[in-house]
Amino acid sequence: MIKYALACDQGHEFESWFPSAAAYDEQARRGLVVCPECSSNRVAKAIMAPAVVGAARANPPSAERPAEVALLDRRQRALRDAVRALRHEIESNTDDVGTKFAELARSMHVGETPERAIRGQATGAEVEALLEEGVGVLPMPAAPDDLN
Repeated sequence: MIKYALACDQGHEFESWFPSAAAYDEQARRGLVVCPECSSNRVAKAIMAPAVVGAARANPPSAERPAEVALLDRRQRALRDAVRALRHEIESNTDDVGTKFAELARSMHVGETPERAIRGQATGAEVEALLEEGVGVLPMPAAPDDLN
């Protein structure tokens, strides 16, 4: 495992673990390394001081006290929890209509179908057309675990 200090094009700095340097390179090339604050996939390695193991740190942690690894700071964990709660609230109070979202949203907007809270999938072109017609739609926030 290797830990990199990373920074996105918006200036957010964070750290992430990768199985190897090659794994990081491959994930970055495919746009899979994403900033946890703004979801930008324009991420690069930041300058990082090497970890030097001294005599006090040379002994591995004992089984009685396992090593702790923090991948997210407190603010980032709170943000992930808030996104999870928001997604749960949306999923609990809407009907999933799948790929029929654009068709059904348009039908409700013009009064052909009774209004109700729905969620589903739509292409970029469908979303653009709905917005041009005055249909209010919002993207659902990505699940934090979906970004890993």
